[in-house]
Amino acid sequence: MSNTTARIAVVIPSYKVTRHILGVIAAIGTEVERIYVVDDCCPDQSGQYVRKHCSDARVVVLEHAQNRGVGGAVMSGYQAAIAEGMDVIVKIDGDGQMDPALIPDFIGPILAGVADYTKGNRFYDLEQIGAMPPVRLFGNAVLSLLTKLSSGYWNLFDPTNGYTAIHAEAARHLPFDKISQRYFFETDMLFRLNTLHAVVTDVPMDAVYGDEVSNLKVSKIVTEFLAKHARNFIKRLFYNYYLRNMSLASIELPLGLLMIFSGLGYGIWHWADSARAGVGTPAGTVMLAALPLLMGMQLVLAFLAYDIAAVPRQPLHRKLFRRHRKQAGAAHD
Repeated sequence: MSNTTARIAVVIPSYKVTRHILGVIAAIGTEVERIYVVDDCCPDQSGQYVRKHCSDARVVVLEHAQNRGVGGAVMSGYQAAIAEGMDVIVKIDGDGQMDPALIPDFIGPILAGVADYTKGNRFYDLEQIGAMPPVRLFGNAVLSLLTKLSSGYWNLFDPTNGYTAIHAEAARHLPFDKISQRYFFETDMLFRLNTLHAVVTDVPMDAVYGDEVSNLKVSKIVTEFLAKHARNFIKRLFYNYYLRNMSLASIELPLGLLMIFSGLGYGIWHWADSARAGVGTPAGTVMLAALPLLMGMQLVLAFLAYDIAAVPRQPLHRKLFRRHRKQAGAAHD
């Protein structure tokens, strides 16, 4: 698939962005065939605003009767693009902070057949990081670490970045009704893509901030996000290491955790017992506590090394294309 033959679509979730959305649409290049503006029950009636003031024939306005959040808006755009036969679907925000001129950079790896999904990363240029507000910087650092664990994409950073592109064949296999619809959307997408073994790559971009108020709160990271990351981490382990496949790593993690907690429990019990008796803990007892603890840590580190090496490398959409071609050939015969 080449840039000249691929059908490119852009999805723009629209909620309280009437000040900027016309400028965003106008800046989208000719490589894009269709633009889906998704009015997510916007109080400013942005869908009607775009219909009235935008004459771009590529624009299709979709409207939600109820607000579904950015995830719900993007899923509606994905489904519309798939139904219309688009090949690559780009998602940008309507607030003017994502430069449409970068669209070729996001679709390039997908069209080259080396990625199924691309996402922006504002941390490539160290000079640009200084412009990022400290709260955002801290929040993104914490979320990036949690996302690596829960999604399995150890090669990615900046998980909350909403500038993305996806091959329609990969998007077609997403569980649209299960993906988080609000603030956790971008991170949940990565978890779902990993369960499909899709290849995801970062695209360098600059950090740009306007006059909007950040919705990224540390309290949300510690409570809601932490619980959802833990849920996705457990699901990913079950899917990838026990349901779909079994490997040495499937044994290393539970055995390692068992040895760590056994060593800690044994050591704490005997330390407390010695403290009550007012005597020192025997060296042999210390070794019996330390040995399983150290061995358990080695097993967990070995599991992490295996998990890092298991990041998907072969694009999903290429496998699906070959499968569809074989099925079509068999049907023809």
